[in-house]
Amino acid sequence: MIPFEFEYYKPASIQEAVQTFKSLQNQGKTVIYYNGGTEFITFSRINKMTAEAVIDLKGIPDCNVIEFQGEELVIGSSLSLNKISETDLYPLLSQTIKRVADHTSRNKITLGGNLNSRLIYRECLLPLLVADAKIKIAGDEGETTLPLNDIFDKEIKLNPPSQFIVQILINKTNVNLPFVSLKKTKISKIGYPIVSLAAVEKDKQILAALSGVCEFPFRSSEMEAALNDTSLSIDERIDKALSRLPAQIIEDIQASAAYRQFVLKNTLREMLDNLEAAKA
Repeated sequence: MIPFEFEYYKPASIQEAVQTFKSLQNQGKTVIYYNGGTEFITFSRINKMTAEAVIDLKGIPDCNVIEFQGEELVIGSSLSLNKISETDLYPLLSQTIKRVADHTSRNKITLGGNLNSRLIYRECLLPLLVADAKIKIAGDEGETTLPLNDIFDKEIKLNPPSQFIVQILINKTNVNLPFVSLKKTKISKIGYPIVSLAAVEKDKQILAALSGVCEFPFRSSEMEAALNDTSLSIDERIDKALSRLPAQIIEDIQASAAYRQFVLKNTLREMLDNLEAAKA
């Protein structure tokens, strides 16, 4: 049970959601947007999250779209991970999703919920980062669409708090590139990752994003430059990439830093081998 009472709202439009948020905020209430709700329930039960009002975004039609619109694939933030995976319009995202939590949980976890997760992994970000996705955001000043890479720095930066993710947009030329999706865990295939990787090859260049390695998911242009330096041997490219990590390798109950680095090195080699094999 959630150990506190809260008001529940389910707006039918973007405008209603923003207006409801601002009205409740002006009343001095603690307000959060609610999508899948799995983390809200989990963290509330252990007193690590609280709210006086929640605004459920799942009633907004724009947040439940998954289709090609012109030159872009549009994915709503309120879609469940299973719905996105089953539709399979972006195969790399589908493969990544299949390793996030168990099947039952993925019926509840939404794309927006995963992207804004309090957990450090946020694995659904990885295919979006390498696809140079754009993100549609709604807030006080209306709706705006921005490159994900421009507003992502360890996490998606939304400001002010009344903003929320409406949709993810991906150019359709990027949804069927040669790709690799790899996840290494301590025990089961769906546990928290020691290393999670999503990579594509575009214009003969490898684009890669990682989770589970540092305290945040990331895509590093410095690492990509090293991995694409064909003047070096495979081992040299990998070692150079490892020297360009954006932060320290984490150490936790899943793996020591040394073991995580070992797994990462092997994962990068597997990625290079798989992308090379795809050319054959």
